[in-house]
Amino acid sequence: MVTVSLARPWLEFDLGAEMRVLSWAVNRPGFAMTRRIRWREVRNADLPKTLDVGDWLDDELAAVNASDAVAFLTSANITRFTTATVKVGRCTAQCVATVGLSNAERVGQRMARAKGDCGTINIAVRLNCGLTRPALIEALSIATQARTAAVMEVDLTLATGRATGTGTDCIAIAARPGPALYAGLDTDIGEALGAAVYRATLKGAREWKADRVFVNEVSNNDKSA
Repeated sequence: MVTVSLARPWLEFDLGAEMRVLSWAVNRPGFAMTRRIRWREVRNADLPKTLDVGDWLDDELAAVNASDAVAFLTSANITRFTTATVKVGRCTAQCVATVGLSNAERVGQRMARAKGDCGTINIAVRLNCGLTRPALIEALSIATQARTAAVMEVDLTLATGRATGTGTDCIAIAARPGPALYAGLDTDIGEALGAAVYRATLKGAREWKADRVFVNEVSNNDKSA
């Protein structure tokens, strides 16, 4: 079962045991051993331009005795996190995601962004099967594919084309060290991982888009009143 605890502004994914995590998170990027992955919800006022974000996050984690965690920063509403669990063969993938698309981008074409456009996608996945380091790297690429496919599914059109992600997405994959050499699309690991990430991200993206449509409708109605 996915074990997630919410105490805003924090969201925590308990991995159940210490695992090897690969990510490009602000806190403990690269390969790290931990049993938990955390999200810190932020607003513009939390992160002035002169702030050293890394040091600030270190202090925030220390204040809640979580310096060992791999940690994301997000302006997405963490109470709207989504989950998905998929089992294929002997491999089970458990995904937790927070999805905001106000910072959406089309890969290879950057957009000029107004201050405050900082919604992002943060994805954490726990695999129950043991992976080598190369397999964990491949797993990260599969999760990235699944994220992109889910974002493209909601068909968010930008001036540069259909959105494929956001400018500040981050993904973390957790697995115990083990013998699996590969985690590609044609493996049980890759299928379970890809499906879990796709489902959790798509649900979050659809909810974000529906909320945005509702807000725009309310705003337009107010203007016409």
